[in-house]
Amino acid sequence: MLRESIETPARYGLRQWSGWILGPGLLLLTLLIDPPGELSLIAWRTAGAACLMAVWWLTEPVPISVTALLPLVLFPMMGMGSIKEVSAPYAHPLVFLFLGGFMIALAMQRWGLHKRVAIGLIGFFGVQPNRIIAGFLVAGALVSMWVSNTATALMMLPIATSVVALLPKDGEGGRLGARFAPALMLAVAYGATTGGMATLIGTPPNALLAGYMSKVHGYEIGFLQWMKIGLPMTLLTLPLVYLVLTRVAFRFEKSKLAGMEALIKSEKEKLSKLSRGEAMVAFVFCLTALGWMFRPMLQQVLPMISDTSIAIGSAILLFLLPVNAKRGEFVMNWQATKDLPWEVLLLFGGGLSLAGMIQSSGLSQYIGELTQGLSGRSIVLILAAICFGILMLTELTSNTATAATFLPIIGAVAVSMGENPLLFLAPAALSANCSYMMPVGTPPNAIVFGSGRIALPQMARAGLLLNLLLVPALIVLLLVLGPYVFGIEVGTLPDWAK
Repeated sequence: MLRESIETPARYGLRQWSGWILGPGLLLLTLLIDPPGELSLIAWRTAGAACLMAVWWLTEPVPISVTALLPLVLFPMMGMGSIKEVSAPYAHPLVFLFLGGFMIALAMQRWGLHKRVAIGLIGFFGVQPNRIIAGFLVAGALVSMWVSNTATALMMLPIATSVVALLPKDGEGGRLGARFAPALMLAVAYGATTGGMATLIGTPPNALLAGYMSKVHGYEIGFLQWMKIGLPMTLLTLPLVYLVLTRVAFRFEKSKLAGMEALIKSEKEKLSKLSRGEAMVAFVFCLTALGWMFRPMLQQVLPMISDTSIAIGSAILLFLLPVNAKRGEFVMNWQATKDLPWEVLLLFGGGLSLAGMIQSSGLSQYIGELTQGLSGRSIVLILAAICFGILMLTELTSNTATAATFLPIIGAVAVSMGENPLLFLAPAALSANCSYMMPVGTPPNAIVFGSGRIALPQMARAGLLLNLLLVPALIVLLLVLGPYVFGIEVGTLPDWAK
């Protein structure tokens, strides 16, 4: 996922200025006031640093990737660990898993493979309004499983606006356009958002969850293992999005759109035949995906192999495959990596460093003890509160920052209740991805809102309905698949979490 909701806000307003005061103020309180109860001094200072980082992540007075660098300064200065210990999470294997995934995604974008896939899928679904919307949803989701949701939305938007431009401005065509244009814009945004849930590299909250589980509990979530729950969630969400867009928020007849077949044909002709670069990227992509999926079998022959080594090995291969050997042109060169989202990698490191300190200082145990009153409560109600709370919060701030801030807290609560941490953490991470309601929630929403073809009330109405539908869907999916994917047993704390 490249550059997803991690830029400094375009407007520097009250939210950002309040962060300058509130964040450092909370840290200062922990330095001036003795820790409460039996909380250790290191845990108390960790709480102050965590509050500072959480406030700055949520209010964004500085880019959230800059906030992620704070542990490198604060923790050693406050005697909470050496620079070697604090900086180690910034080189966590999952950071390099994402790095390899980013390289493959950039190669797809460089040679236009993702656009060829998208155009082909849109043409496959047909030229009726509801089928066009289905085509954009599926194409966006499929591409966004491997490529940035932002890049996916930016790629799909010009195609969508070309489709909308075919509709007459007056009469029946004008009335159809008034409904079809906003629905198609939302299909672009929602498809790009939904696809990211399917894979570990599809969106940062997924990788943050995997990193937290590895760092704190030593529990490794494999690429294929995550797909066993992420892909069903995507497959469950896409029909819900389709029904909301074509049956509830907007309604369409089954007649064809005039000129659509010619437009799709024109777009296909622009792509020309499959280039050598595209073919090589497709080969490396398929090789990588197969490696991730069959890693457990490969490890029986090559025990040292991992998802990260597969990703990095594939990225290196891109620099070795020649497109034109005589001119020294390869599938990838270092110049093409200038758009690598290094800030996302820093954010992972900062989030994992903070999560590790929360665990090792005893702060997570203290938070867990404070929430012991939740024991005996309905698990379904607790899951609903977590999912809906995270889901609504991510409508107002970065999904990455939301996940980095709350995953350690939710994990501690789960352990204190004697529950498998993944019972709460998996739906929390998935909820952080479900930003459908507000333009500020995720870049795809902002991109289509900026087209001027959809009003905020239209986006909010469709998004709110999806939020209400997805909370029970998430809970049911987790309770059904959780035992098979993660070995979750309600009321049982696994040995690796003790």
